[in-house]
Amino acid sequence: MAPFDPQKDIRVLREPAVYLVGRQVVDDRFLDRFLADHGVSWQTDTEIAAEHLVETAGRVCYMSFAKPRPGGNKAYIGHILEVGHGSVLEHGVWNFIFTGISRTCTHELVRHRAGWGYSQLSQRYVDESVAEYVEPDCIADQQELHKIWLEAVAHAHQAYLKLSEGLMETYKAESDRTLRRKLARQAARSILPNATETKIFVTANARALRHFIELRASRHAEVEIRKLAIAVLRIMQQESPNLFGDYELVPLPDGTCEATTSHKKV
Repeated sequence: MAPFDPQKDIRVLREPAVYLVGRQVVDDRFLDRFLADHGVSWQTDTEIAAEHLVETAGRVCYMSFAKPRPGGNKAYIGHILEVGHGSVLEHGVWNFIFTGISRTCTHELVRHRAGWGYSQLSQRYVDESVAEYVEPDCIADQQELHKIWLEAVAHAHQAYLKLSEGLMETYKAESDRTLRRKLARQAARSILPNATETKIFVTANARALRHFIELRASRHAEVEIRKLAIAVLRIMQQESPNLFGDYELVPLPDGTCEATTSHKKV
């Protein structure tokens, strides 16, 4: 086996990746039946299911299908944001996969509980011998600090490899090889740094996403999770402009952005 070379064998990541993998659909048959059962007809002008469902939920609250105000879905949701009727935003839901983020970042991410669901990569079952780590920009941009960081990460990574190998020997009496690997990895992972890259599947509704963006796409948030929040916002502004189009991106001195809106805490 070739000697471990941190310059070649450790992949350093600095930007998150966000994959929108799931969105809702509307079953028009049953919505039309509901409207017919209540003696009204109504049709939205948006083709985005989440926006359609949010408007439907809002109109159910007041049974305002018969005489909708002009302006269509955009005006309707804009009014919801203006008056802070945020509960109806909880009916619009999306599914994402986040990668290229550190365990530090997900420790902060999973504090967002209401309106969120998470399924994160398991270090008990997934081998971390392929070295991928997320480096903060403020360290990466300074050669001497980057060197210190890389050496520390490499040391921890080599320790993980040695511990995994030694623990496999410790549990050699266990006939189930899958169980042996799990027992070894769940103990060896204790040496891995917070910088270790992870992957997480996320489900969130529009209200929860807006709360996340307002807290984390802020100049006061930690840089890595700010990058993630901005990446999510950019996707959602394309995916659902009526629900997320009120945000503006403002450049910050560190080269990142923050998101601002006049409709806070909806």
